[in-house]
Amino acid sequence: MNELELATRIVDRMYNHDPMSQWLGIERVQDGPGISVLRMVVRKEMLNGFSIAHGGISYSLADSALAFASNAHGVQAVSIETSIAHVAQAREGDVLTTRVEEKSLTTRTGLYHVDVVNQDGKVIAFFKGTVFRTGKMWEV
Repeated sequence: MNELELATRIVDRMYNHDPMSQWLGIERVQDGPGISVLRMVVRKEMLNGFSIAHGGISYSLADSALAFASNAHGVQAVSIETSIAHVAQAREGDVLTTRVEEKSLTTRTGLYHVDVVNQDGKVIAFFKGTVFRTGKMWEV
């Protein structure tokens, strides 16, 4: 099995046991080691009292991208620190997409930047995540 097949199997397994990502309506566009392009549409039930997407929506999308990208190397990884900066609003009907950049990968940690962009390519959030790589291999 090559790297891409392994990554896809791992992310399949993760996504199939991830009710939150499923509830968000996440579409997996691209899987790969250190890569996760995800897409979703902002729905009415995702809005806050200002009629804009709740900050937790873009955070959850980026967090899923972090999980999929970091685990797709074949080693189980869990987040140990994350942060997000919301720089623009998302509204009902907007299509949000992730762009992941793997900044550092060692045997024990990984550092990732995830941009969340809207359908016009405008960045709405910058997310940074650090993962701990447990050393346990995924069995797929």
